[in-house]
Amino acid sequence: MSAGWNTIESDAGVFTYLINNLGVKDVQFEELVSLDATFLRQRGPVYGVIFLFKYPTGEARHETPLDGTFDYEAAENRFFAAQTIQNACGTQALLSVLLNKEDSIDIGPKLQEFKDFTGAFPADLRGEALSNSELIRNVHNSFARASPFADEAQRLATEEEDVYHFIAYTAINGRLYELDGLQAAPISHGSCEAEEFADKVIPVLQRRIERYPAQEIRFNLMAMVRDLRIRAREIGDQDWLYQEEQKRNAWQWENALRRHNFIGFTGEILKGVVGSKLGEGGKKYSEWVGDAEAKTKKRFDERRKVGGEADENAL
Repeated sequence: MSAGWNTIESDAGVFTYLINNLGVKDVQFEELVSLDATFLRQRGPVYGVIFLFKYPTGEARHETPLDGTFDYEAAENRFFAAQTIQNACGTQALLSVLLNKEDSIDIGPKLQEFKDFTGAFPADLRGEALSNSELIRNVHNSFARASPFADEAQRLATEEEDVYHFIAYTAINGRLYELDGLQAAPISHGSCEAEEFADKVIPVLQRRIERYPAQEIRFNLMAMVRDLRIRAREIGDQDWLYQEEQKRNAWQWENALRRHNFIGFTGEILKGVVGSKLGEGGKKYSEWVGDAEAKTKKRFDERRKVGGEADENAL
């Protein structure tokens, strides 16, 4: 088992440029803020959706799925990889869609080579091959947030921590599949042609979310779609095209910030401010520190007061 996979965010800009850097052409991700089949269809063609949810660590493993049925034949003749390493499930979910859509998506020579190489492997060996792919691991890690304090690749989650997991849904050869590397095989949710995907996947997602308590809201859903700039150009909508280009620029800026470690920069700013106050002489520095401490205490007291009032109202 390979090590060295860092945590990445569930973010449309991260996922779009991640697959772009793997060689995929004309595909992007769009965050879905509601389970609305009409909204999803409007982003079409939709190749699949990526669903992030809190993983029920205390739940016993089931021999059969809670929804749908295992399709063991699909595990052999479709791209399905067992998850063999932590932190890789986001990228694995993306690949579970991409490597089953090479008839409609240009996945590029590197991913095509990887799929051809692993085509005859069972699911567990495909998972090992994925986790040991230097290309995929390096691209994945290039989108992790820089952290000078912790090595995410080596840190294991404790029982007290919330654990989150990515899975994929996509239509393959007339059936709707749930692709989860922690399951024994792809889970079939019945017949589904590509043009029916939006209408068929939404009820499946709704049933999945309904398993959780009503107050649980920590979900994230993203659609893998054709580059929306292509559609904007096709219909001649310059305003839409401009908005999409601006969105790409923002994604690139945010991805650049993720790679940068700001600890040194912050330290230099702090040293400059402190030096400036000390240079003013007299009691300026101590007054500045005292004022900051007083403001901080005031904010804590206000928060404590609000929290106390909320508790009293709850009672």
